[in-house]
Amino acid sequence: MNLNERRKDVAKDICRSYGVTLSIEVLRAFADILVPMKVLRGHRFVNEGDVCNYMFYVEKGMLMQHYTKNGVKVTEDIGHENDMVVCVESFFLRQPSKIVVSTIEPSIVFGIPYDELYALARHSFELCRLIFQFYQHALIAAQQKADVFRFETAKERYVRTMHEKPEIIRRAPLHNVASLLQMTPETLSRVRALVTAEGIR
Repeated sequence: MNLNERRKDVAKDICRSYGVTLSIEVLRAFADILVPMKVLRGHRFVNEGDVCNYMFYVEKGMLMQHYTKNGVKVTEDIGHENDMVVCVESFFLRQPSKIVVSTIEPSIVFGIPYDELYALARHSFELCRLIFQFYQHALIAAQQKADVFRFETAKERYVRTMHEKPEIIRRAPLHNVASLLQMTPETLSRVRALVTAEGIR
C-alpha cells in the first residue's frame, strides 16, 4: 500500500471514530495533510513549553501524556492503536504546553497539523463538524475522568481500565499505570492481587 492510500485509510478511520462522514473531495484533502511519523520508544513529540502543533492518531504503538509535579512524573493519559492523543489546551488555544507527549513503545503515528486543518476548515463545513467532534470528545473524556476520580475507589478505577482499556493494563509500565490511576505502585499491586483473587475479568 502506498502512502496516499495509507493516509486515506487513516483519514477514514479517524472520521469513523468520530462519527463524521466526509465527501470524497474533503476526505482526500484531509488525508493529504496527514503527516506519517515512525518513531522509537522514548521519542518526544511535545516538550513542556512547546506549542502542540499536531493531534496524533496512533496507528501502532503507545503514547503517554505526562507532566512533572514536585519533581515527580505524573502520567496524565495513555493512548494506543486508534486513539487520538493531543495536548488539548495547547493545540486549540496555541499556548505553550504544560504536558509532554512521548512514546512508551516504538510507534507509527499520523499527525494532524493545526494550520493545515484550520485552513481546510475555513472552506469546509464538513471539516468544521469533525473539529467540533474533536472538541466534544475531549470535553466528555475530561468530565468522565474527573467523575472517575471523584467517585470511584482504587479497585473500581483499575477494573474500569481493565475493561475499557485492557491494552494499557497489558502493555504500559506498572508505574505509569499506577500514576494514571492516581495510586502508588504498591497500591496498584495490592489491587491487582485482589482483583485476581476475586476472579474479576
